[in-house]
Amino acid sequence: MRTVLVTGPGGAGRTTLAAASALHTARGGRRTLLVTADPVPGFPRAAAGEDVEVTAGLHHVRTDSAAHFRAELTALQDRASGVLDLLGAHRMDGEELTELPGAPTLALLHTLHRAAAGDWSKDLYDVLVVDLPPLAEALALLALPGQLRRYLRRLLPPERQAARALRPMLAQIAGVPMPAQWLYEAALRKDGELAAVEGLLRDRSTTVRLVAEPGPAAEEALSRARTGLALYGLGTDTLLANRILPRHSADPFLAGLAARQDACLEHWRADPAPPAEIAHLGRDPRSLEDLLLLGEHCAVDDRAPGRADDPWWTEDTGRAEDGGRLLTWCLPLPGAVREELRLVRRGDELLLTAGEFHRTLRLESALRRCTVSGAALTDGVLRVRFTPDPDLWPRTR
Repeated sequence: MRTVLVTGPGGAGRTTLAAASALHTARGGRRTLLVTADPVPGFPRAAAGEDVEVTAGLHHVRTDSAAHFRAELTALQDRASGVLDLLGAHRMDGEELTELPGAPTLALLHTLHRAAAGDWSKDLYDVLVVDLPPLAEALALLALPGQLRRYLRRLLPPERQAARALRPMLAQIAGVPMPAQWLYEAALRKDGELAAVEGLLRDRSTTVRLVAEPGPAAEEALSRARTGLALYGLGTDTLLANRILPRHSADPFLAGLAARQDACLEHWRADPAPPAEIAHLGRDPRSLEDLLLLGEHCAVDDRAPGRADDPWWTEDTGRAEDGGRLLTWCLPLPGAVREELRLVRRGDELLLTAGEFHRTLRLESALRRCTVSGAALTDGVLRVRFTPDPDLWPRTR
């Protein structure tokens, strides 16, 4: 299934262009599912969390974070009933539960899992278009499945489930209840859901489509975003430059705005993948006809731009001064600033910070037997140098 994740700076019209992308793709004959958090003007209304047919080949699902939060917390109370009763806790009814910050993000991840599993159709869709939150929140969301899986493995290691037969005896010895089996089962189930979402995001047919209204603020936001997307190993589909004003307006005010847009577009057009320019309709889109007017270049291509499963690579860079081999791990980080980079080696992992973005990377087997001997950022590529540890990687004559 081809997946396109649509995001951009707040107010750039990403929901509108996500809907236009889905509509044009369906008109091209491919079964398309659009996922949004907000209603789309011109689309039929439906209960949140349920799919509705918009037109032939196009279905729409709207996430419901409040309902998802209530269902998850109620189910957690039911599974933990024994522990709650032991503590004398009072359960909360679904009607009194109010969603907490972060609930929309978890609801969207749950919806992505359902979409990947084909919950709304007997046959999987050909194309999945997802309207993500604004850029900063979207990048945090795309990194979340991997982060949560790492936390679960650290807090509830799967191998500890093998000792479940000993828990009653351990409870008597320690005098306190041991973690219940439901806790490990819940962690395993959540890990499976997160793994499915992570697999969807890492799939070669998944790309990010950026939507921005030309201007200095958008240019700066997109530059930061490209660093985050590269760090998380995600490829970009295209840049949709939205609400382009006429360049030869008789109105001095509009002519000035158009000139500022054009100055920004000149930078974007110089990119190897120039943007698709979407003309301003002169009004807010309110119907399917308006969405179709936004241009057929919104349609999703049959195939994603080719990208490797792993966007990073390792180079054998010769010999060190003492004769040992040197290996270099190359990580493309376009837009990264040297002063904002931070590297920490911890065991078999490398903790990498690039500005506001953070990721924990597991080293390849060959690099685990090496020590970090240096790093440099050159032409948008971070090169981390490794020297083999002679105790772990004996030299050969």
